[in-house]
Amino acid sequence: MSDLPACPDCSSPYTYEDGIQYVCPECGHEWSGEEGAAEPEEASQVRDANGNLLADGDSVTVIKDLKVKGSSQVVKVGTRVKNIRLVEGDHDIDCKVDGIGPMKLKSCFVKKA
Repeated sequence: MSDLPACPDCSSPYTYEDGIQYVCPECGHEWSGEEGAAEPEEASQVRDANGNLLADGDSVTVIKDLKVKGSSQVVKVGTRVKNIRLVEGDHDIDCKVDGIGPMKLKSCFVKKA
């Protein structure tokens, strides 16, 4: 049993194989061998509207007028945002827009500068 991976949910060493999946008897979690290895890479990749990979500290340009929720302000096309930070969730870019302040953006509305 030493060659089997520990449970990704509860870290239990008592996992066993059930066909093509691994099962944890303590918490009941089931997973495949490929699933555990592929998840961290997919979750960490954020791409812009053109498919370029984004990273923390990049500069991006807004490609569409974006209304600011709860305000009459608009982030105009071509606005350059410096020093972005990537976060988890639907709005995956955390940044500070000049003249507006801190906000979150979706990566599908920006392109890498």
